[in-house]
Amino acid sequence: MKYKAICLLVIIGHYNKPQKMESQMPNRKPIRDPKTKIEKKVFCIIGDERAYRSKSPGLFSAMMARYGVDAVYVPFMVAPENVEAAVNSLKVLNIVGANVTIPYKEKVLPYLDVLSEGATIIGSINTIARDGEALKGYNTNAIGFMDTLKERQFDAEGKTAVVVGSGGAARAVVFILNWLKAKSIIVTDPDDTKTQDIAKNIGGESRPLDDMVSGEKVPANIVVNATPASNADEFPGLKELVNQVHLQDCELMIDLNVGRAHSVWKEVAKNKNIPFIDGMLPLAHQAKRTFALWTGIQADPKEFIDVLEK
Repeated sequence: MKYKAICLLVIIGHYNKPQKMESQMPNRKPIRDPKTKIEKKVFCIIGDERAYRSKSPGLFSAMMARYGVDAVYVPFMVAPENVEAAVNSLKVLNIVGANVTIPYKEKVLPYLDVLSEGATIIGSINTIARDGEALKGYNTNAIGFMDTLKERQFDAEGKTAVVVGSGGAARAVVFILNWLKAKSIIVTDPDDTKTQDIAKNIGGESRPLDDMVSGEKVPANIVVNATPASNADEFPGLKELVNQVHLQDCELMIDLNVGRAHSVWKEVAKNKNIPFIDGMLPLAHQAKRTFALWTGIQADPKEFIDVLEK
C-alpha cells in the first residue's frame, strides 16, 4: 500500500499551480491550431553542455522506435539567462515532453504551469509533459529511486542514511527516504546552504562537509552519492568523506552516476563487501515512469537497461 501511495503522490497526484503574479505570466499563443493533430512528436532535454552527454536522447529514441512512436528526441544546451525562454519555447515549438537536467532542475519551476504534488514538496523536476497547452512538471527521479529500492528489496524504515549532494537528485533521494520512514538521514555537500534548505523543507539533517570529514564516524545502512562526482579528481575530499562513514552495518551503496570508469563508491563497496549499484537501475526506473507519462506505454525497466547496455 505504501508503494501505491507514493506512486499516486509523485506520478499521478494532484497538481498545485506555482504561485505567479498575473503580470508575470507570458502572454504567448501557440503557432498552431490546438485542434491540429501532431503526427511526429518532438521531445527534448534541457540543460547546460552536459545535455549533449546525456544518455536520454539515445535511450528514449530507441524506446520510441521499439514501440512504434513516431518521434524525435533532441538535446538543447541552454544558457542560464535563457531558461525561461527555453521553457516557453516548448509551447511555441509544440514539443510534447522534455527532460530537465543539471543545473536547471530547480530553476525551471517558476516557468511551468503546474507541478505534481511530489515535485512541489521536493522543489525540483526532471520531466515536463504537455497537457493541452499546459506544461506539467514531475519528479520521476524520486519514484525511480523508490522503485530501485523496492527491486533491491531494501526496506528504508528505521534505517540510517547518508546522502551526498545538494541538487535535484539529492532532494529526490531525501524525499523518498523520509517518506519511507528512514530513522535518520544525514545530507552533506560542499554547498552547506543548499543542504540546509533540503533539511528544512524536505527532511534529514544537514551536516557540513568539513564536519563530516573531521568529526566522528557516521553510521549508515545506506549511502547514496547524488553528486555528479564519482572519483576524487572530481570531488576534493571525497576519499576522506567516505572513510568517515561507518560502514559495518551498511546494506547498500548507490552511486547515481552511470557508466563511470572509476568510482570511489564502487571501490569502497567492493572492499567492504557491500552491495553496490550505479545509476543505471535508477535511470531505467525513472525513464520507465517518464516514458509512461509521455506515451501512456508501460514498458519494463529491463527494456531500458537493455538499451543502455548496448
